[in-house]
Order: sequence, then C-alpha cells, then structure tokens
Amino acid sequence: MEVKNSVAVVTGGASGLGEATVRNIVSQGGKAVILDLQTKKGNDLAAELGEMAVFAKTDVTDESSVVSALNNAIETFGQVNILVNCAGIGEAKRTLNKNNEAHDLDSFSKVIGINLIGTFNMIRLASEKMAANEPGHTGERGVIINTASVAAYEGQMGQAAYSASKGGIVGMTLPIARDLSKLGIRVMSVAPGLFETPLFAGLPDKAREALEKMTPFPSRLGRPDEYAQLVQSIITNPMLNGETIRLDGAIRMQPR
Repeated sequence: MEVKNSVAVVTGGASGLGEATVRNIVSQGGKAVILDLQTKKGNDLAAELGEMAVFAKTDVTDESSVVSALNNAIETFGQVNILVNCAGIGEAKRTLNKNNEAHDLDSFSKVIGINLIGTFNMIRLASEKMAANEPGHTGERGVIINTASVAAYEGQMGQAAYSASKGGIVGMTLPIARDLSKLGIRVMSVAPGLFETPLFAGLPDKAREALEKMTPFPSRLGRPDEYAQLVQSIITNPMLNGETIRLDGAIRMQPR
C-alpha cells in the first residue's frame, strides 16, 4: 500500500510515537486522523498540518467514541486505509510491595483496558470500515499496526500490568492477521525498546545516560521518527503480515 493518498487513523497521535507517525504520513502525501485525549495538543498538531490532518478527541476503550472518530475520518477523507495504535499508559507496581501488600486490581485492569482492550477495540471497529474499501492493485484493503514493547518479552520488576498488556498485543497479532487475511487487511505490531517519549522527558541527565548505555547500538534512546520510519516500511511492504518487529538496538531488558 502506498502512503500517498491513503487515510491513516493514529491513536495517541498528539504526542510521542503517534505524533511522529502522523507527521511522517502527512510528509509522504497521506492524510492523518489524530485520535487522542489531549485536546490542545491534538488540535494544535492538526492546525499545523493543515487540510491533510484532523483531530478527533477519542477514548480508545469506549465504543461510541471510537465509532464517532472513525465516522469523522470517513466523512472528512472518504475512507480509512491505515490504523496505527500508539495509545497506551504505563504502571510501575510490584505484585507485592515492600510491605507485602498486594498490587491493587484497579490499576492493573486500567493498564490492560487501555493498552490491550483499547487496541483490540480500535482494530475490530477500524477493520469493519476497511472491509468496505475497494481492494488496491495488490488486493489490499487496509493495514493495521500496533505498538507492543520489548517488555512483552523481558518485563522488568514492577511491570506485570504493562508487560501483560503488551504481551497480549504480541499474542493477538497473528490470529487477527489470519482472521482478516481474506479481506486483504494486514496486521503487524512493533515492539519498541527505549524511546524518547513524554515518559522519559523529565528524567535527570544521569538517569537518561544510564538508560542509553543499556542499548548495545546505537547506545541512545530511540527517536520517534525511527518508529515512524518502520511504520512507513510496514505500510509499503505487502509481505509484512502477522508478525511483531522489535525496534530496540539489540537491547534485552534486565530484571531491574
């Protein structure tokens, strides 16, 4: 699928990996629908990018909110060809804390709800829209790209909820790709390592340097535009389907 003239819906599109993806798609001649809860950032980004982008305040866990955003995309640009799921949150809590008190269930459920269920909610509803597309010259009707994490494979202490949510994304990538294969809709996931996102923005220099040294090469945090570059490659390569690609500079996370 060509990025040019395609319509991409990007969750978490107002900042971080999602913002970089939106910018990349528009720079390649595509149109972007920015889904996020950050209203000011989303509107500012859409205004900056002009007629090639639109913002829709969206809660990925809420069916009516997602349906409204997808309908907005179709009303504005005529179709939905690409979905990139970047919306997500983190939580740092051990199964038992220092006082041997149990991890609260609400925060665990919240992470699973946004990262995993929210991702599936977007997939199921966006793929329904994609199924109505006319197939392109390669037979494709759509491309779906999810954001997992290296924590899906090497979750650190305190990452039970986050790792479970990202592991779920990895685990459902292949079966969903198989489910949608007859429609010509591809499904891929990306598992980033340590990236320059708002999560790391406020870190002291020493903490940042320590994180950078954990990555064998290049020994630095990944840049959001590098994530967006991989998204572009997935979109344009029709043989990429049903797989999770690690984008991590060969990092393997240690227990802590």
